[in-house]
Amino acid sequence: MAELVRTNDPGIISVVEGLLGGADIPYQVTDRNMSILEGSISAIQIRILVPDHREAEARQLLTEAELGNWLRP
Repeated sequence: MAELVRTNDPGIISVVEGLLGGADIPYQVTDRNMSILEGSISAIQIRILVPDHREAEARQLLTEAELGNWLRP
């Protein structure tokens, strides 16, 4: 799995999930519960992962949606 986005911004997470779901790109959201448990210090961020073989497609999708600045290197 390739890490696509890491953030605690619920708006960005929702938009990314909608885009990936709409494009039928499987994804996994990790650390959501840990992020909530640790509180507001943002030590643990939510990560969105996609299968390695769909990473390029997912990155292109987010870049075209003007969310490229949220992509992990």
